[in-house]
Amino acid sequence: MAKAFKRTSRGIAGSLHEPERKLLRDLFDDVITLLEERDEIHRVDPAEDLDPLYALTGMSPDRGPLPEPSDPATARLLPVASDDEQVANEFRRFGEQDLIAAKIGRLREAQFLMENTRIVLDEAAASRFAQALNDVRLVLSQRLGIRDEQDSERIGQINDAAQVQTSQDYMALVYNLISWVQDTIMQALLDSEY
Repeated sequence: MAKAFKRTSRGIAGSLHEPERKLLRDLFDDVITLLEERDEIHRVDPAEDLDPLYALTGMSPDRGPLPEPSDPATARLLPVASDDEQVANEFRRFGEQDLIAAKIGRLREAQFLMENTRIVLDEAAASRFAQALNDVRLVLSQRLGIRDEQDSERIGQINDAAQVQTSQDYMALVYNLISWVQDTIMQALLDSEY
């Protein structure tokens, strides 16, 4: 069973057992796949590679507005940046790829952390780990249909493996585990004493 993350003299430390670490590794990988699929729409064809603006900045020629993600879970990871459609389109065109790269980087770092039972993090690494966990939670919350406090309370009641009867129940149990781990990390980040 996982042990809560706490602030220690060596950093923010906690532990996860192998089944929990394997589960998290797989979930991090699933979210990376979602983001990589979205990143594909930003890829330019070889003819655009010759464009001088692209060669200098990495910005492709204007191909018009990028569509919002069709998968609601991906849309939760990459929300609309503004109510102003033009601003939102500009962000998608010029900023979404950087956001995807940052999220994938944090998720890969989190996967690497799953190699050890005991995890000791400095504050910056703990913050990145919590962000990676949050991205997994966003996807799971979308898949579980969490829209309001009532949905959240319903899902929060599934905290015992003996209660699991359906795949939705299992997903809820996983969601609650990840929420708990993230909460202990955030609490450790807030604690100023050992």
